[in-house]
Amino acid sequence: MTQDTNKQPLPQTRETRSRFRNTIGKYTLKRSSACVSCGLCAALCPYGVHPRYEKFSRSMRPVEHKCIGFECRQNDFYCIERCPHKALTLRLNPVLETLGDYRWPAEMLIAHWEMAETGNLPQVSLEYSLGFSGGGFDKIRFRTPDRTVYRRIDDEDLDFSLDLNKRNDGRPRRRLSLPCYSGGMSYGSMALTALTGRARAAQRLNTLTCTGEGGYPKEFEPYANFVITQVATGLFGVREETMQLAPVIEFKYAQGAKPGLGGHLLGDKVTPEVAAMRETVVGNSLFSPFPFHSVYSVEDHKKHVDWAKEVNPRALISVKVSTPTDVDMVAVGSYYAGAHIVHIDGSYGGTGAAPDIAKKNIAMPIEYAIPKVHHFLKDEGIREKVCLIASGGIRNAMDVAKAIALGADGVVIGTAELVALECVRCGNCESGRGCARGIATTDHELGRMISEAYAEQRIVNMYMAFRKQWCELLRQYGLSSIHELVGRSDLLVHLDYLEEQERALYVPAPRRQMVI
Repeated sequence: MTQDTNKQPLPQTRETRSRFRNTIGKYTLKRSSACVSCGLCAALCPYGVHPRYEKFSRSMRPVEHKCIGFECRQNDFYCIERCPHKALTLRLNPVLETLGDYRWPAEMLIAHWEMAETGNLPQVSLEYSLGFSGGGFDKIRFRTPDRTVYRRIDDEDLDFSLDLNKRNDGRPRRRLSLPCYSGGMSYGSMALTALTGRARAAQRLNTLTCTGEGGYPKEFEPYANFVITQVATGLFGVREETMQLAPVIEFKYAQGAKPGLGGHLLGDKVTPEVAAMRETVVGNSLFSPFPFHSVYSVEDHKKHVDWAKEVNPRALISVKVSTPTDVDMVAVGSYYAGAHIVHIDGSYGGTGAAPDIAKKNIAMPIEYAIPKVHHFLKDEGIREKVCLIASGGIRNAMDVAKAIALGADGVVIGTAELVALECVRCGNCESGRGCARGIATTDHELGRMISEAYAEQRIVNMYMAFRKQWCELLRQYGLSSIHELVGRSDLLVHLDYLEEQERALYVPAPRRQMVI
């Protein structure tokens, strides 16, 4: 039996504006007191930068994040020069110097916000496919494509489906419409409206989201066929009745952001509702053990898998592990224990609640782990019988494509969805009231900053923008399906292994900062 709705129409994108009055863009555009509200700038600009109250013949504050900046100088409608009173001033936004980090620089954050708002790729010139980490996917590039193999295929005819069950074991052959699904974020770590919005988006996108290690709130039940339930070492909120609702049951043995440490939820977030779901005490910090104290061998692991299969005869089994040096052996053992999905989680992931000492120094980087596992599964003759999923710091459409080209069937995305909801990467995720954007919070007042409909549409928009990038990538290499990209590491280059002359072809030119 195949559950395949891959041919369903693509979900509609819809402009979903920022929740905040003062949006952050690459540029600042100021209107001085010399402005007489003549309306010329509003009439000239095709990007909607200059909204206007026509009823009162009054110009409103510029929508700065829509401004394409100094590139507009070549256009006849360049408002700075056309303003008859010279009332407009354009500058690079100084906030860029304080926003973001090496993996999520300011331009990448701004680009994700724009994609989540519009469902399109940014019109503003932004570097949103690469960060400044000095390693990982930031050092990996796709080779310059041979233009003779370019295939002109309509977007809707390109195949981005992901098959989760390759075992042919009589369980549903679940097929997603995207090569990615949402990572585990627990009830207690996030605002419930944001979590439910993710589930609604998963339903519209025909993909999945995951409960994380926090239980299964009743708000998920209308979307149960699109929600993975997670069984982790603390067994918080794990109930057989909710396991029976899930299309996929995920055993989390380790997490790449904090391997060897287990999960943790600080007491500030353990509200009465969270405590009731997890059957614990209000205000007490919760720490998951490492590892499962009932699992010390593949045979023990198989008992877990067999139990889950007995509880839910239609569920697929996913096994989430971190990336130790023997991760390839772990993957093979998981397959023989009966898992359908082997989910390897690298060291770059995790929210601001994950300790840096673990996140940056313990697990193997995911770009090394993927090909290691991919080739070992091939050598064992079981690569086509298991779905290999990768996660851990996969931020954008090109990171997804690179992970697949290295050997993964698909990926799990977490932080990028929070950025779509206007996360600024402040790193206060562990605090009950620390999230200024109302995302990673259990506080009721802050949680009301986000509606389910807003979260749903912003996430849908982001993935539809990602899909546009994947379409162009496949066309460039003459491919018609994302499956054809799996293991195509020959299409990738690593900057560390190129001569200086070759490296210059793949390194973006530095951007000039201008002030007018």
